[in-house]
Amino acid sequence: MKIAFSDPGMTAAGALVVGVLEGNKLTASAKAVDRKTRGAVKRALKASRFKGQAGRTLTLVAPAGTRLERLLLVGLGKPSGLDDNALQKAGGAVYAALGTSGTRAATVLVDDVDGAALSADAMAVGMAEGAKLRSYRFDRYRTKPDKDDKPTLTALTLRCKGAAKARAAFKVRESVLDGVFLTRDLVTEPPNVLYPETLAKRAQELTKLDVKVEVLGEAQMKKLGMGSLLGVGQGSERESKLVVMQWQGAGKPGQGKDKGKDKDEGPCCFVGKGVTFDTGGISLKQAAGMEDMKYDMGGSGVVIGLIKALAGRKAKVNAVGVVGLVENMPGSNAQRPSDVVTSMSGQTIEVLNTDAEGRLVLADALHYANDRFKPRFIVDLATLTGAIIISLGDQYAGLFSNDDKLSEQLTAAGKKTGETVWRMPLGEAYDKQINSDIADMKNVSDGRGAGSITAAQFLQRFVGKTPWAHLDIAGVTWAKKDLPTAPKGATAFGVRLLDRLVADNCEEK
Repeated sequence: MKIAFSDPGMTAAGALVVGVLEGNKLTASAKAVDRKTRGAVKRALKASRFKGQAGRTLTLVAPAGTRLERLLLVGLGKPSGLDDNALQKAGGAVYAALGTSGTRAATVLVDDVDGAALSADAMAVGMAEGAKLRSYRFDRYRTKPDKDDKPTLTALTLRCKGAAKARAAFKVRESVLDGVFLTRDLVTEPPNVLYPETLAKRAQELTKLDVKVEVLGEAQMKKLGMGSLLGVGQGSERESKLVVMQWQGAGKPGQGKDKGKDKDEGPCCFVGKGVTFDTGGISLKQAAGMEDMKYDMGGSGVVIGLIKALAGRKAKVNAVGVVGLVENMPGSNAQRPSDVVTSMSGQTIEVLNTDAEGRLVLADALHYANDRFKPRFIVDLATLTGAIIISLGDQYAGLFSNDDKLSEQLTAAGKKTGETVWRMPLGEAYDKQINSDIADMKNVSDGRGAGSITAAQFLQRFVGKTPWAHLDIAGVTWAKKDLPTAPKGATAFGVRLLDRLVADNCEEK
């Protein structure tokens, strides 16, 4: 779908979209359309339950006095609530109403609203982003798409004051959306197509954006002592990989504005779990729902999409992405419950449950990233535990951290993007629960309680004193129903969150 911005005006073909505030208060454009249609808007409002609620829509088909195919009223809610998230949801609602309606072109009239924090051009950008996010579709393996479900909307024009400003702002955001769509593609791919080798190749495509990409194979990882990561993949015929992506948008260390500030010299570092399919290994999962385990590489997908977003918008920051890619299979050489492995850090791990494999992958990836790059901070992402879904459902990602400042920055970025996080506790009492009788630690605790916390405690043992945050995204990586800005399926939760974290806290100004 092509998105364009133009100056204010009433000219439109196909569908026309106008905003309505809570309580059915018409925006300036909605009032003008109501006059042109001889009160059709107000009559429709009076006859419906639509009250201008945020994200709700009301359609008038072929309104009298116009050549329009349809007029769409989109609820904006209260003026005080018109932030970027609200506008994105409104844009998503517009696409949901028109995307498969038969209409090919739509025009959105965006007005300044008294009491709103955003100007019309900023509101238009938010709506455009929401519409684009909602338009995502994965049709690669459909040979005969449902004609009634096939998208028809190919052009969306937003008319507002400051159209040129909106156009420039959206161009930057569109680069971030490219990263979001890449992540959604990767997480959606079936595991017979996407496995460690092919996922590594997809990451290598980022070299077209001047990202430096390195791929380590099993022989190289064995030399580095990555026994924890390699143990997870040893039951699979697919070779495990470690991919390192470097975006150097702020020059070499010591050349930027942060020269002389040791704590700011290192890159921002992001580490992702990439289990391309998780059977549970010898600790085999139940058959019901196992098909969902293709998205157990969601953390790595987010990191790859994030690096694409940063490179695409030429972010003035040095950033590193590290993803550990494995397939967890119950083969004849698979890791056994009670095996002891030695991680790259030198710490030993008693593997009591082979289905607690993600933390074993991250252990070596985290240590490698920390040891090699000396980053200013590390954020890791993983579909790590079912326990976080019990705790937070699908509304928040679990946030665990050893650093209050980084936690606050992530929380703020989450609120701005709508990809919200909730900080969970860490502590010595939880850490003791993963002490092993025969090794330095075990990969699961003895009890059933606090599973997401003890998993985070495990990861913390591999980051030293570096500011670090772990995002458990098990509940937010895949949507079982349509969301305002994402259709059912992969959400790419984390790409926009972390891009905002970088933009607000890491980039040279």
